[in-house]
Amino acid sequence: MTFANVKLILTREIRDQLRDRRTLFMVLVLPILLYPLLGMSFVQIQQFLKQKPARIWVVGARQLRDLPTLIDGTRFANEVFDNPVEERDRLLLSFPSDEAAPQTVTVEDLIDEARQKVLAREYDAAICFPEGFGARAAGNRTTGDQATANQATANQATGEKDSTDAASEEEPGIRPPRIFYVSATEKSLLAFARLSRVLESWEEKLVEKNLVEAGVPIRAAQPFDLETEDLTQQTDYRGAALWSKLLPVMLLLWAMTGAFYPAIDLCAGEKERGTLETLLSSPAERSEIVLGKLLTVMLFSMLTAVLNLISIGITAWLVFSQRPEFALPSPSAIGWLALALVPIAALFSALCLALAAFARSSKEGQYYLMPLMLVTMPLAVMPMSGGVELNLGNSLIPVSNVVLLLRMLLEGNYWPALQYAPIVIAVTLIACMLAIRWAVDQFNSEAVLFRESERLDLRLWLRHLFRDRKVTPTVAAAGCCAVLILVLRFYLGSLITPPTDFAGFLRMQFAVQFLVIAGPPVAMALLLTRSTKQTLLLRSPPSLALPAAVLMAIVLHPVINAIGKMVTHLYPMDERIGQMLQGIFTPEPPLWQILLVIAVLPAICEELAFRGFILSGFRHMGHKWRAIVFSSVLFGFAHMVLQQQLIAGLVGLVIGYIAVQSGSIWPCMLFHVTNNSLGVLVNMIPAQTVRSYPILNWMMARNEGGAYSFAWPVVALGAVAAAYLLLWFSRLRYERTEEEQLQETIERIYREDMA
Repeated sequence: MTFANVKLILTREIRDQLRDRRTLFMVLVLPILLYPLLGMSFVQIQQFLKQKPARIWVVGARQLRDLPTLIDGTRFANEVFDNPVEERDRLLLSFPSDEAAPQTVTVEDLIDEARQKVLAREYDAAICFPEGFGARAAGNRTTGDQATANQATANQATGEKDSTDAASEEEPGIRPPRIFYVSATEKSLLAFARLSRVLESWEEKLVEKNLVEAGVPIRAAQPFDLETEDLTQQTDYRGAALWSKLLPVMLLLWAMTGAFYPAIDLCAGEKERGTLETLLSSPAERSEIVLGKLLTVMLFSMLTAVLNLISIGITAWLVFSQRPEFALPSPSAIGWLALALVPIAALFSALCLALAAFARSSKEGQYYLMPLMLVTMPLAVMPMSGGVELNLGNSLIPVSNVVLLLRMLLEGNYWPALQYAPIVIAVTLIACMLAIRWAVDQFNSEAVLFRESERLDLRLWLRHLFRDRKVTPTVAAAGCCAVLILVLRFYLGSLITPPTDFAGFLRMQFAVQFLVIAGPPVAMALLLTRSTKQTLLLRSPPSLALPAAVLMAIVLHPVINAIGKMVTHLYPMDERIGQMLQGIFTPEPPLWQILLVIAVLPAICEELAFRGFILSGFRHMGHKWRAIVFSSVLFGFAHMVLQQQLIAGLVGLVIGYIAVQSGSIWPCMLFHVTNNSLGVLVNMIPAQTVRSYPILNWMMARNEGGAYSFAWPVVALGAVAAAYLLLWFSRLRYERTEEEQLQETIERIYREDMA
């Protein structure tokens, strides 16, 4: 690689971008204008957006005369508010007119009326004080006792049981006030929250009055007052709680947005202008062209992120500077953000460059922003929830690990952050290298760079789909099949009630495996391909491939078991899942039924789908390993539990390699059956059996939970044996697709030219 060529391409692309008014507006002008305009709009909106008071219907207020003041006219009294100036006018009270004539209308009638008024949305909430509440709350039992006596006399006259005494025995003390509200309405829910705070404050004053009248010191009920002291003012991290959640997300989003539009102009835009062919015909290598364009996109990505963050900081300072709790981020935060910006910009620049190279036009390239946002947003926003912390498991998740690391650094938690910083840096760099490699591969593919725009005609497309069928499915058909399986898996898993016994689990597995996993690929193979046998790899394998696959599953199982332990340690399984599985297999069903559901059935259906139809379609990309990796990732996503997804994705790499090298689905099914069966049998080994046989006692080690797993010497020996078997499979001559043959020829010619 000649860096002089990279420099020439870099200066050329920067010059072209600086001539583009749209790019200059997005990078330079928009950040300067956007946030001040938003700040001005926020200030203006606050001036005319005033909260209307919540309408409250009050029943039984006439009983509260002898209690601490709660109601003052049509408002609650100032004494029950912490800040009466701001809070008193937020609640507007109304009272029933029939309360003045209690002899004709009972309190229960008024309570029913209050309930109906809230349901009819005439009032946002209602507060109802039951009959006798005031007298009992004040400690005066006369009124309540007289009411009880009158009720008892009436019951004796009618021969009924004294329900009042029964109720008083069942519910001693004061019947509490009742609040009616509708949680489906935000205003009603807000009124309920305000009412609850008012009544809590009033209850405290009522307790204080009763204690004083009873001659009991108030300190007896409240022996101490809690004193708090916020030490943030003595540190450099005032306002870090806000900035640590806002700045990392904004940095990621603006770095991605700043990279996307220049990347579209440098790739899809050049296709439309017809200048890409001139650049490709120059003496510069494709990797030099990609690197020059990548550095240009990175420069604009970093510039966009920096200008937006500066504009956000200045605008927020001007708008919220009068609030004492607000503070600008510390100077160290600026340094951490600057360090993180370089790998983030490199990652998103490479991704955007590859997507832009794949696009036929600028208009099509803009459509790819939404999928990129949909993938990035959850990874960037989910770590902002309070319960998510940076640990070994989370440090392995791209994008999320950077957000968590920046959050801890901005909060001043340096030591926990620096412990995982090397892992975060390594994962981010690996992701950057893979993205750059993808961008280089896009520029090395003539079929990608010179794709022509097309207009979809549904009738002609369907005719072409069935008339021009190939022997095996296309890449698009394989991708559509995988997406269909995942979507059906999601909906079926959401609609089906989780089973509580083994019979329900058996029915669910048959439905999922046959209808969701195996159904779409088999149907698409019959409809969209000329050879179902070749598509699903239903061919005879080479000699010794079947026993080699079984032996591979046996020697590799200890390694898979150890990987499973590490995965569950990094990402602990939800206890509810373990309890559900324990309930399903209690009482324990026959062994043959367990093996049928867990080993045999998934081996047949999942292999037909992922190592049959999907892998056969992905191999038309021209890279067998790319097809193996993509099909393995989708195979992992087909499992519903995160821990199973990770383990299945890794195991899928081995099974996919066996499928490619042997050219048959049968060794894959045998490997799948053997591996799953061993997992069931190992978990069912009794402790007495392990202790009785010395060989098992040497091979197995007991975990803290009481279950057995393989000892590390067995894991190491299994890894060595598996490597030898993989070497044996690599020596098999496999049938290459036309695309793989063409790609190998291009790479061989390129190496010869370079030599």
